[in-house]
Amino acid sequence: MITETKDFTGRVAIVTGATRGIGRAIALELARRRANVAFNYAQSAEAAETLRAEIEAAGVKCVATQSDVANTEAAAEMVKGVKDEFGRIDFLVNNAGIVRDTLILRMKEEDWDAVIDTNLKGAWNFAKAALRVMLRQDDGGSILNITSISGVVGMAGQSNYSASKAGMIGLTKALAREVASRKVTVNALALGMVATYMATAMDVGYRGKL
Repeated sequence: MITETKDFTGRVAIVTGATRGIGRAIALELARRRANVAFNYAQSAEAAETLRAEIEAAGVKCVATQSDVANTEAAAEMVKGVKDEFGRIDFLVNNAGIVRDTLILRMKEEDWDAVIDTNLKGAWNFAKAALRVMLRQDDGGSILNITSISGVVGMAGQSNYSASKAGMIGLTKALAREVASRKVTVNALALGMVATYMATAMDVGYRGKL
């Protein structure tokens, strides 16, 4: 089987929540394909510095920003910084996500809000900011929203997470209709269980249902 590895030399990508798991793998693959990579992280400056060094070791440029994806102004500021640094934005990967799993009768309001704000509002924040750049480019751009099978079928104990990921699917469909004519593609990738830190930290009862 022959697979083509696309060369992204000169392209610029933003990956949210990239210091571990799926986001980290995506950021490194983009760098391997010669794209310049900007990513944000929420907490670990050490993990961010390690990733930045690995990306730059691939011979490309990297910008790391500590920010909360749920903060609209912070998202817009980061995107503006990337545009100012590189002159364009070709790819946005909305990967940042958290879980606060429990049955709905035990779920606290703050657990609902945190997951919806990070997973869904975060994707909306970065998509809105990035589209302001992409729609002004002659060759458009591409947005990929990392969602979950949980948003397709629903999972017990994940009413907040399932709702956020289903919302990302709806967001993807709506944005695709809005911007397709301007050479911007918007897609969603609904993953099943992937062996990441977040997945292994989930309650075993919920993991068994995925």
